[in-house]
Amino acid sequence: MVGSDSSTRTVLIVEDAESCATTLEFALLGIPHTHVRVAPTARQALELLASAGGQISVLVTDLNLPSMDGFELIERVRSDTRTARLPIVVVSGDSDPRTPERIHRLGADAYFGKPYSPAQVRQKVEQLLDANSSEHSP
Repeated sequence: MVGSDSSTRTVLIVEDAESCATTLEFALLGIPHTHVRVAPTARQALELLASAGGQISVLVTDLNLPSMDGFELIERVRSDTRTARLPIVVVSGDSDPRTPERIHRLGADAYFGKPYSPAQVRQKVEQLLDANSSEHSP
């Protein structure tokens, strides 16, 4: 019911493992009025964010990525005024017990450790999309 505007919302998945990216993409494609894009690297994600002109609604990222990790990606997204308020969901197999607190301090909105439930990730992304479309404060 939320989202009376007919524009499609876009979720950007940043995941270099094809099977994980496909699982997330499949889970998120079921969200109404939602388009999913996948970037295998943080650098590609930053390029897409820069060229999308604010059209990305939620970022879902892994932490273990080639050349630039998810921590740095989150820092860069949060430090850019154009993307500073973009909702971020982290899905990662990082086993460091300090990781959830670290990504929270960096400004991520949610953290799911692997193995995770695709349904729970979808539910959180849907909540963030709905909150973003109905009000501008998280």
